[in-house]
Amino acid sequence: MKDSPLRTTVIGSYPFPGWLEFATRHLNQFGAADLAEMQDDAAMIAIQDQIAAGLDVITDGEQTRFDFNLSFYGFIQGISLEPESPRRFGPPAHDQRGKHQITGELCAPRGLGAVEEFRRLRRLAGVCGKTLKVSVPGPYTLSGRLAPNAQYPDRYAITEALLPIVRQEIADLVAEGAGEICVDEPSMSCYGYREDTRRFVDIFNRTVEPARNRARICTHLCFGNYKGHPVGWRRYAPLFPAFLDLHCDEVHVEMANREYAELEIIGQIANRMDVAVGVIDVKSYHIETPAQVANAVRACLAYAPAERLVFAPDCGLSQTARWAARQKLKNMVDGVSLVRATI
Repeated sequence: MKDSPLRTTVIGSYPFPGWLEFATRHLNQFGAADLAEMQDDAAMIAIQDQIAAGLDVITDGEQTRFDFNLSFYGFIQGISLEPESPRRFGPPAHDQRGKHQITGELCAPRGLGAVEEFRRLRRLAGVCGKTLKVSVPGPYTLSGRLAPNAQYPDRYAITEALLPIVRQEIADLVAEGAGEICVDEPSMSCYGYREDTRRFVDIFNRTVEPARNRARICTHLCFGNYKGHPVGWRRYAPLFPAFLDLHCDEVHVEMANREYAELEIIGQIANRMDVAVGVIDVKSYHIETPAQVANAVRACLAYAPAERLVFAPDCGLSQTARWAARQKLKNMVDGVSLVRATI
């Protein structure tokens, strides 16, 4: 259980500053020292924005990744990083992203880079009094953009090959001193309605075993946010009760964008673990007011006790403009504080 009621947190990603987006398109114009400085500067901006908002838990904003998930492919051997986009015109959406080809045995002798990210976060955050969180994608989600082949004939075979890689990264994070690790598995929540949820639970539990009882394990279960669009059937009911057996301390669910449908499910989750409720819609540019957030918090308290509740945006903020993300986070913290002051 967490150390304070009604804790505020983020999922992981934060908007890139405009200059960073420009720089990533011209990386060949920078030297190695320039790039290292750029990474520090971008992470510091994300950290300071989160501290200014008043969050209890902060991340590095995943400022050194171009995607919460796909950036890890650059650390994995046996992948060809030149996929063909199956659809190049029309509205941007999930079907415009091709699958990478597997060209050999999947392995990551240098790790996945999350340990280095955590070290940077710890160094830059300093003595800020905030809980530091680092995120890694779970192996099922990580397998989603890899095309099966003769060696790995289906998605589950690819997942099993990636599982020990992610598990080792988690073990390395624990050894480095990471106290809170979020294992992102949105693919499980997107496709749980048609897959074996018990199999998903087994995959997750084997992945996080090195951190169990050694760090706070969180998982993020949403329905996708590529270019502001979800994917899959946006229902949590098919995931439960199986997902109550996940070996984690906190389960995050997307609620704001879904108009708080199935809010009662947080009661089931809270019987087993902490539940982080998405009260900020990252797909909308409506800026939730503190009063609206406070009303959502009170609605959650009808189903779960304060000591089990955490509040966050629905998903990572990488697809949201920075000006909106900053105000949304501040209003979220202010709204939660309104309720926290009354309990």
